[in-house]
Amino acid sequence: MKIVSLQPSVSITLARLGCLDALVACTRYCVEAVPELGVRGLPVVRDSWSVTAEELWALRPDLVVASVPYRNESLAAILKAGCPVLALAPHSLADVEQDIRLIAAVAGAPDRAETVIAEMRGAIEAARRRVRDRPHRPLIYCEEWGKPLIASQLWVKELVEAAGGEFLGEPGRQTTTEAVAEADPEVVIAAWCGAGDRVPLEKLAARPGWERMRAVREGRVFCIADELLNTPAPTLTDGLWAIEAALDDDVSSTAMGLRRICESPKTARCV
Repeated sequence: MKIVSLQPSVSITLARLGCLDALVACTRYCVEAVPELGVRGLPVVRDSWSVTAEELWALRPDLVVASVPYRNESLAAILKAGCPVLALAPHSLADVEQDIRLIAAVAGAPDRAETVIAEMRGAIEAARRRVRDRPHRPLIYCEEWGKPLIASQLWVKELVEAAGGEFLGEPGRQTTTEAVAEADPEVVIAAWCGAGDRVPLEKLAARPGWERMRAVREGRVFCIADELLNTPAPTLTDGLWAIEAALDDDVSSTAMGLRRICESPKTARCV
């Protein structure tokens, strides 16, 4: 099976399954997410949002695997190239598990999927056990995009709850600065799509009315790297650990991909 991966989540999953040899091309974002791909010299194509038929004609893959976000025009381009396509659109952790099974099946390693899924479930259950006896579940605002304000996806809500928090708002839906300020969350987590770990937390905290929020007053405003929360792949467990660190009462906690707002230019202590 010769597979073209149009999204990092697909390549990450293939790597966890030990099936990178199935890849005949991927995107530059896949190479960033799976450094091992950088030494393989695979052709680099555009992603699920902008791939063209011309790119795929030369590759003649057996299957193109795309995942959200993608456009109908991109799917049309894949079909125009005469390529079978598997288009994934997960919403929940259960959907992510099912996609792992699908990717494993087309890569010819169906049995390996259950091992990867078991590792994810184990990490999530361990997080639940660590917070089971906590008397308070802090209210958390998780933001996937800032203009307009969009709350993070359902799987992030599930991770927040596993980490002992209460998710503010409706997953994947638009909200307003006023609604967030009125809810007064105790922690703000920003993981903007495509922004990596570069969310401008100081500007975010300076939104009208946010200076009165508990999260801003106490400096509990965090950025979690985009790829840890917005990539529906086994690496979501790394995002879970970052959420746990953000919710920890010990504000000196550190975790991969987690950055805390600087309190001031002179007394800043960024995590």
